[in-house]
Amino acid sequence: MGGDHPQDPRGALRETPLTAFLDTNVVIRHLTGEPPAQAARATAALDSGETLLLSDVVLAECVFVLESVCGLPPSEVAGLMRSTLAQPGITTVNKSVLLRALAIYELDGLDFAEAHLAAQAEATGVGEVLSFDRSIDRVGSVTRREP
Repeated sequence: MGGDHPQDPRGALRETPLTAFLDTNVVIRHLTGEPPAQAARATAALDSGETLLLSDVVLAECVFVLESVCGLPPSEVAGLMRSTLAQPGITTVNKSVLLRALAIYELDGLDFAEAHLAAQAEATGVGEVLSFDRSIDRVGSVTRREP
């Protein structure tokens, strides 16, 4: 599937039989291959044809683990997460926002949380983020406002 669902996922998910929510540790084991036995089981689960929901919070945690624990650079982290989102059995609430957040994270050098805020500000049309974090100023499509 790999598609978007409206903000009320309960109704949308009835169209696609969701079998489980996906946890960070399954994604990380699949991507890193470690430990091998669990990685093989994780990959098999992702390839099983089940419809698994990857939440925004779990994607953010995956970005954090890949960057801080695995020591990967943002470009590699973003690529790995894009490949995860492209898996046929993985669905999200709003794939386009997650892809945009990954692009902001990678290209504008923001932490993923701030990149996600900027992507949400764009997607909702609000266009403004209330924050002290000046890194958001690097995203030309949104305005940062300090309290």
